[in-house]
Amino acid sequence: MLVRSVVRMPMRYVCLLASFLVSLPAVAQDPVAVFGTTVVIPSGLKGDIYHLPTNTQTLEGLTRLRPEGSIYTTALNVPPQDFLIGFPGITKRFEWFAIDYSGKFWIENPGLYRFRLVSDDGAMLYIDGQLVADNDGVHSTEVRLGSIRLAGGMHTIRVPYFQGPGDTVALMLEVAGPGEQPRIFSTDEFKPPVNPETWRFPAPVDLPPADPDLPRVHPERIPGPKDAKKKKKKPNPDN
Repeated sequence: MLVRSVVRMPMRYVCLLASFLVSLPAVAQDPVAVFGTTVVIPSGLKGDIYHLPTNTQTLEGLTRLRPEGSIYTTALNVPPQDFLIGFPGITKRFEWFAIDYSGKFWIENPGLYRFRLVSDDGAMLYIDGQLVADNDGVHSTEVRLGSIRLAGGMHTIRVPYFQGPGDTVALMLEVAGPGEQPRIFSTDEFKPPVNPETWRFPAPVDLPPADPDLPRVHPERIPGPKDAKKKKKKPNPDN
């Protein structure tokens, strides 16, 4: 009995180890670019998720729909990629859905801020309720530029986005402050001051020459799995 027990125990550990190793590739293959997570990020962007009627062409009327849930993120950084890669953190749908992001950010250095919005399909950028970049509509990956002069302090941001028919998905928002190089906009960078009472902004000065517009750069598309077959679109049972 003792010999049989000794033989059985290693096999138990081998099975556990095998199941652990089998799970490793799935973790390693998870896409880095995600639309968000269900974990609440108090200082981040909240994205309300909507299911859209088939053949929706614009973001018009989005607020009249009922949200199906919410996700959270600190940045919009989903480069153009094959829809077969999936939409982690969102929904099982691969088309006809929308996400309406909104949040707050803080400016420490007042001045002209330039934005670059990349999307497939439609997206729009609002700062303090003002439309800064309009990339609405069903289209392939397109870039829209916009700029706005921001005072020091708190500002609101809203980026509604929708994915129409499948094949490619993209949503990126970049920013460049006065004299700065463009980078992905993140609420981690434009976060509230630790002590607002002692936060002071530079006194107004003569405005320097405006920085040039950001280049209209199209990010490269990330292909889907080589051996994967394109899914045949079927009528959406929810609509």
